[in-house]
Amino acid sequence: MTKPHLLVVEGNTADTRTALAEAGCRVSGPLYADTLRGLCPQAMVTLLNAADGDHLPKGVGLGDFDGVAWTGSALNVYDDTPGTPVPAIRAQVELMREALAAGAPVFGSCWGLQVATVATGGTVRRNPKGREFGIARGIKLTQAGLTHPLYRAKGPVFSATAIHFDEVESLPPGALLLAGNAMSTIQAAEIPWSGGTFWGVQYHPEFDIAEIGLYARRYAEGLTREGFFAAAGDAEDWTAACLALKATGRRDLAWRLGVDADILDEARRLHELDNWLNVMVLPRAARR
Repeated sequence: MTKPHLLVVEGNTADTRTALAEAGCRVSGPLYADTLRGLCPQAMVTLLNAADGDHLPKGVGLGDFDGVAWTGSALNVYDDTPGTPVPAIRAQVELMREALAAGAPVFGSCWGLQVATVATGGTVRRNPKGREFGIARGIKLTQAGLTHPLYRAKGPVFSATAIHFDEVESLPPGALLLAGNAMSTIQAAEIPWSGGTFWGVQYHPEFDIAEIGLYARRYAEGLTREGFFAAAGDAEDWTAACLALKATGRRDLAWRLGVDADILDEARRLHELDNWLNVMVLPRAARR
């Protein structure tokens, strides 16, 4: 049995990881690692806290991995500028370039897509339409997306769990736009660069309905201020409904939250990650 070696790059700083844990959320890196192990139980997974300046062990290179997966993050990639460097961001942009140059297949959720975009010559901005939170609806595959292996067995229009204020403004030269919706015209892309290939999405396939519910608790004040909830207590009610739906599968809660099998069916929700593993990662591992 092929045993791929995967690297999960944690996009958040230690402070953000602590805040997520205090709100009851899963920390992004371990959640991503567990998700990948669930899809590929034989995988060996290494976690790297790149935002904290951590490095791979001596003697281990990015080319030694069969795939690299990038988590989301509370960072804003455009905050790192020549005049005001942000080490937690700059280190990840440089690491993305190095991973692609090493030829490792890379997958990224949300922040991961934004880092790959900037690393390869595209641009990211704060979405003028505001935050997309909870369920990203009406994500539609482009003509390229309809035949792309990232979306094998996925429907042409779907919903996904999401939380992001920033979005890709322009893709780098040579990139393929694979999906978009009314909130963000770039919801997924393939970016070939320097011998490597990046597949990424603006949403979070690794988040189930309970996880995105906990994010409402974590960001209740901001989400209420932005109009997602009338009061902070309503955010807690939404969290409770998400957790109850995960635990019970109650149809009334699914109807109330406006979610369907795109979110609730785990295999369907994880199609993109599963396709990346089977199309990009396992063949590379088998060639070793």
